[in-house]
Amino acid sequence: MNRPLRHIAVFCGVLVLALLVRATWVQFVRGEELANDGNNRRVKIEAYSYPRGNIIVGGKPITGSVATPGDFRYKRTFKNGPMYAPITGYASQAQGPTFLEGVYEKVLNGKDDRLFFNRAQDVLTGKKPRGGDVLTTIDEKAQKAAYKGLTDLHAKGAVVALDPRSGKILAMASTPSYDPSDFAGISEAEGKRFLKLDADKSKPMSNRALREVYPPGSTFKILTAAAALEHGAVDDINAPSGAPAPYTLPGTRTQVGNDISSAPCDKASMKTGMQWSCNNVFLDAAHRLGTDKMRETAEKFGFNKEQFTPVRSAASGYPAELDKPQTALTGMGQGSLTSTPLQMAMVTAGLANDGKLMKPYMVEELRGPDLSTLEKFEPTPLNPKDPQAVSESTAKKVQEMMEYTVSDGTASKAKIDGVTVGGKTGTAQHGADVGDERPYAWFVSYAKQSDGSSPVAVAVFVDPEDMDIPRSEIAGGKLGGPIAKSVMQAVLGE
Repeated sequence: MNRPLRHIAVFCGVLVLALLVRATWVQFVRGEELANDGNNRRVKIEAYSYPRGNIIVGGKPITGSVATPGDFRYKRTFKNGPMYAPITGYASQAQGPTFLEGVYEKVLNGKDDRLFFNRAQDVLTGKKPRGGDVLTTIDEKAQKAAYKGLTDLHAKGAVVALDPRSGKILAMASTPSYDPSDFAGISEAEGKRFLKLDADKSKPMSNRALREVYPPGSTFKILTAAAALEHGAVDDINAPSGAPAPYTLPGTRTQVGNDISSAPCDKASMKTGMQWSCNNVFLDAAHRLGTDKMRETAEKFGFNKEQFTPVRSAASGYPAELDKPQTALTGMGQGSLTSTPLQMAMVTAGLANDGKLMKPYMVEELRGPDLSTLEKFEPTPLNPKDPQAVSESTAKKVQEMMEYTVSDGTASKAKIDGVTVGGKTGTAQHGADVGDERPYAWFVSYAKQSDGSSPVAVAVFVDPEDMDIPRSEIAGGKLGGPIAKSVMQAVLGE
């Protein structure tokens, strides 16, 4: 072979080798990355070529799939979409999936590794593939009560209900909401509907229960009370506190009064302070405890960490560095303190469960298309090494105060005949000039069974920004109390 031909042969050999190396690299090294690339249209077409599995509430699917023309053969449908959107999220051919639809995407579309044999069997038998199902912990009646309570108010808001004994999420509602079915497809009209929702200033697609943080106001006083009892700043909940009303913030001339001017708050005991939501009692308790002890107790209840339910929540915040007046303000749920509605439901549930705080979760089981169990989720403490956020004796004293606040105080809207209920109201100021802002309304409560255990704890948050009511009517008891009561009754079967 002459020299030019040898050069050509070597060059062609190098090209073939390079092609083989590149093909091997793409196929085996980057194969999974490319297969899951959001721009890979073939993957999307294949994913929507058969019905997805379903998300289940109370044994019934709240999702479905419907045949559509074009490359994408099936698109997602949602039953009672706006009510369940904070749980399901959306599964859009154009926008992708979120929340449970996103977290368990591979189970629902049948691509989970645990479904390999199901896929292989479908190929051999020629059976149309199908995804697995996600069985939730949601109580249908409680969810309906939560959503109806918020929509009846025509307010922005959120409700979270937990089973304190297990951490199961029984209800999670957020308003205003949206119907995920409206943009589940890939049409131009559906794309416009998505963009309109996404640009809506009322944020209907925001999960206020998990992803938004707010000052918790006076509902945080139950945690302040727990911290004061746990660290020995208060021994007797019936003893006078010595905290004057109005209360002067330490190191300042700023005086903080109380919402009910006629309430017996001056030097009141912690029990009376809880009953009438006396700011001075809890400002003073937080000041005497100091930042570190307040933050330590808050963190034991889940503050300063994201929660995974398995949908991720925003972290509620108790700041690391606060001066004395700022620390005092956190005692009444103000200042730099922030919380999600989920977080305040966790605080309430932990206290209702005698101080033992369980990790919140909303999925009970993952199930294959053949109804086989892929994975079951069991109750676990939020902190397995130290399940008690506070001691049982501390929790029982806080329960006594919360129950007295329902029977003889400001949380009476949560009363249920024949049922022991504990509760706490909250009104939270916000904004740079709090005097001009309409405050947030909060309410937290729990109900007990005859054996003393609590099957339900609730947190209600209402933002009355768009409500047509006077500022004087904005109060946690008036707006949140009836919603919390209806959710508790739904769980109790009242």
